[in-house]
Amino acid sequence: MKYYLIAGEASGDLHGANLMKALKELDKNAEFRFFGGDLMQAQGGTCDKHYSEMAFMGFIEVLANLRTIAKNLKLAKQSVQDYQPDALILVDFPGFNLKIAEYAKKLGIPVHYYISPKVWAWNQKRVLKIKKVVDRLYCILPFEVDFYKSWGMEVDYVGNPLMDAIAAYRFNPDFRKTHQLDNRPILALLPGSRKMELKHILPVMLASADRFPDCQVVIAGAPNFTPDDYAPYLADRKLPIVFNATYDLLKNAQAALVTSGTATLETALLNCPQVVLYRGSKISVAIARLLVKIRFISLVNLIMDREVVRELIQEEANPDQIADELKLIINNSESRKQMLVNYKELAQKVGPAGASERTAALIQKYLRNSN
Repeated sequence: MKYYLIAGEASGDLHGANLMKALKELDKNAEFRFFGGDLMQAQGGTCDKHYSEMAFMGFIEVLANLRTIAKNLKLAKQSVQDYQPDALILVDFPGFNLKIAEYAKKLGIPVHYYISPKVWAWNQKRVLKIKKVVDRLYCILPFEVDFYKSWGMEVDYVGNPLMDAIAAYRFNPDFRKTHQLDNRPILALLPGSRKMELKHILPVMLASADRFPDCQVVIAGAPNFTPDDYAPYLADRKLPIVFNATYDLLKNAQAALVTSGTATLETALLNCPQVVLYRGSKISVAIARLLVKIRFISLVNLIMDREVVRELIQEEANPDQIADELKLIINNSESRKQMLVNYKELAQKVGPAGASERTAALIQKYLRNSN
């Protein structure tokens, strides 16, 4: 069968690649075209657009790049029409992907949505559109099943693909030696994979890290960036930037500062105590505060439905408050111990590895039943 996948950011590239691998195991004749990244390219097929040219964070940033977004939408629609896949598989990235879903539905192409849109966070009425344009929806967060059910929509919970990624990862026992790190405790900085995140969040991470001279500060480099992207923010700091080894970094780190997003859950599942940060343009954050109707911003706290990790947003994400929160978890304190206990409960709620395989099997099943 022919599959067209669309992933618009680093996490989507990871999960899209794992899903492609699982589909190939079930379908020996699988062919792929996609919007994605390096990991999806490694699975084979044709990449029509790299996600590094697609990801824009915040309302103002999206408005400033409307022309680029429109071009990407046009390309995606044309590519899907030309390819005529047996299934369109959309991976997260809802603002873009729901428009493609609507277009594919008109063409009669089955639409499968992997990693459901987070419509529970704001504008919940978007569920009505999803019901119209998506044939099958695969959820990766436990609470989403009941949410969609409340809107009269049947979905599949497949577990979380991060468990797949972690289970498949080959940890480097010589991580410190490989990256020329010494034996001091590591403070990991995960500023994100978008340029706007580097601009708004990395400087305050660095200023906070400066207050922990006994720690070795290491930046997790995003796969779509190079050292040159980080250089303007480092000033005179000679800090190591580790690429393609974030899991190793978290496994070895004493604590981490993490930009809100998928990385917060990865950090928790790898048992690294963390403080979650979010900063953006003032206008974007103000709009978000008006629209977003959820208690927490981190996946860790959302899944647990209580505060497990501290979240510092906008004005609160300043060096003083960040340092205060880090002090609570960086040593062998009760706060640190309790966070690690909560992480164990979180892992049980998320469930075992195998999300990619379960999703691939369901896609195959629904496609066979529809023929």
